[in-house]
Order: sequence, then C-alpha cells, then structure tokens
Amino acid sequence: MPVKELAGRLTIKYPGAARAGPASMGENPGVTSTLAPPALCVEHSVNLRGLNSFGLPATAHTLVRIDADADVRRVLDHPVLGPAPKLVLGGGSNLVLSRDPPGVVLHVRVPGARLVAETEQSWTVEFGAGMAWHDAVRWTLAHGMPGLENLALIPGSVGAAPVQNIGAYGLELAERFDSLDAVDLVTGRGVRLDARACAFGYRDSVFKQGGFAGLAGKSLITRVRLRLPRPWRPVLGYLDLERRMAETGNFRPDAQTLFDWVCAIRRAKLPDPAEIGNAGSFFKNPLVSAEQCRDIIGRDPHIVHYLLADGRCKLAAGWLIEACGWRGKSIGRAGVYERQALVLVNRGGASGAEVLTLARAIQESVYGRFGIRLETEPVVL
Repeated sequence: MPVKELAGRLTIKYPGAARAGPASMGENPGVTSTLAPPALCVEHSVNLRGLNSFGLPATAHTLVRIDADADVRRVLDHPVLGPAPKLVLGGGSNLVLSRDPPGVVLHVRVPGARLVAETEQSWTVEFGAGMAWHDAVRWTLAHGMPGLENLALIPGSVGAAPVQNIGAYGLELAERFDSLDAVDLVTGRGVRLDARACAFGYRDSVFKQGGFAGLAGKSLITRVRLRLPRPWRPVLGYLDLERRMAETGNFRPDAQTLFDWVCAIRRAKLPDPAEIGNAGSFFKNPLVSAEQCRDIIGRDPHIVHYLLADGRCKLAAGWLIEACGWRGKSIGRAGVYERQALVLVNRGGASGAEVLTLARAIQESVYGRFGIRLETEPVVL
C-alpha cells in the first residue's frame, strides 16, 4: 500500500493506488515504479476568516482543496476523511459561520471556462465551479457571448450560483441554466442535473433542500453549463435600470453598457466584501398573496413592491427593514449597512453569534409591524 505525501502537510495512504511496472535500466531491481494519483492538498487548523466574505472567525480542523472530481472520490475513499461530516465551501459569500465546522471542509477550486456548443439559437458555455462568478460574466462578454450582464458583480463562485439560484436586476440564473455536474458525497458517483432536477425556486434549489428528495449537504458541484440565447436581448424591466436609461437617454443599451450600469449600481448600493465584511443580501424579498399585498399597501402606501406574473407580490425586504428603523443600527460589532438595509455587515471583529442576534432582532421587528416573517438567504452554520 503506497504512501503519498500531501503537499507536505499530511501523509495519506491510497488503497489500490500502486501499479507495478517493469524495472528500467539503472533502477534497483528491488524497487518497483508506481503510478500514483496527484496528491490531495490537505491542511489542518485552517483559519476561515479569509475564506468567508463576512470575515467571521472559525477554524477548519481539516480542509481539503478540491481541484477536480477525482479529488472528491479520493476523499470519500479515505478511511478517515471519508466517513467524516463535510462542508462544501466555494467563495464563502453565502455563509454565516457561528461555530467551527465539524469534520472536513471541502474547498472547491475547480477551474476552467469554455464554449461547449453553439447554434443559431444559443451559446452553451461551461465553467469550473471554483471560478469566481463575476469573472465568468466578464469572460462571456470578452468572448462575444452576452446574456449574463444583469448578474454582474454578484459575489461568490460559479458552483454556488445554482445552489442559491442567484438573481438580480430582473434576471435569475435559472433563466440561463443548462445543466451541471456534481459528485455524490456518499457514493462518489458523478451525476449530471438539468434545470428540472435542480428544482429552482426564488433563491432556492434542490441543493438547499433537505429530506429524502433534497440534496443539501449531499453533493458537490464541479462544473456548471449555461445557455445564452441568440440573438441577445437586454433585460431592462427593473427600476434602477429604467432610471439609468432615463438619465443617460440611452434606451437601447448594448451588453457592455448594461454590464457597466449594473456594476455601478451595485457598487453605489452594496459594500465591497474586501473592505466591509458582508454576505450580500441577508434576507429574501418576501412573496405574498395579492390580498396580503393590498392589506399592507392599505396600511403603508409607500411600500416598495413588484407584481408577479402569477398574481403574487414581491415585497422589498430592505424597505421593510428600513421602515422598522434598522438602517445604520448595530448590535455589538454587527450592523445594518447605511446605504442598503438589506445588507448586514461586519463592522470589525464581529462574531457569527452577533450577526445572528442582529438578524433575529430584525426579523422580530418586521413581523411585529407587518406580520411578515423574513427568511435569511445565507447558509447558517
């Protein structure tokens, strides 16, 4: 049973990894050559503060860097790492760490970007799950394949995008999704899932759902494919974009202009995680029935809301939070961002417990005034 050194950090044995070959001239005839798989990168006692966009303190007792599907299978096959609980970590932009994760953290870094199919109706592009989402958006524009510009500057990795079904400025990932590859964290089997299998909903997917049918904590996404429609048509039905068109007099922006507008709008409203720790929008915009919406508008005529095709209303969670007086307020070192009440921030040295205390206080305030329960977007550990 050969022994492989893991990047100088840990020694792990790979059962069945050796393949004996013929001795070549000059070799010691008592030593056989081996063909071992590339070494896993395993680290211990890893500070996760720099691996989550909130900048919250936590320590991974064991962290494995995942650069390919095969790395996942080698983890699962290992007698120590395989049975341990696992946390899949991408860009860490949708995560609130209130404690140290148990077991093994799988840090996904799978690279790659390529065009896999082209027709008169669409381009299909594939990205490694470890690629930064914003870099993927820029890559499509640089290669003349627009369609993702409304989703520019969303933090996090490509692999996390379908988990959350990210969306912004009138577009959701589900509207551009083709399929993804994942590895089952129990069997090690590779699977390919289409949009139906992913069960996309508003900031939701099968990867956030537990139970028998859900895949929460059961799969690791390695690659994502997106279908970008041809000919390109801008998605402009959003208030901030309509304002930009009115301000500039440009009512037919091209893809690059739309990309630039979205980036500018986001930078004006949302803090840069590199400067102020945050996880983006902390709460989902609540969906209510038409009757509920009429009742709320009757009490608060200025509430920001959007009518949906199915008759329901989407309420602006940021407006609800601000109406309850939380904008700019803090509990401990966790606070509500001054420019956008939907965003909770780390004012410096905050703990996960402080963030969760603030979030619960906001939820109680909104429920007390409006009778609406806000749901959190990030995964809480």
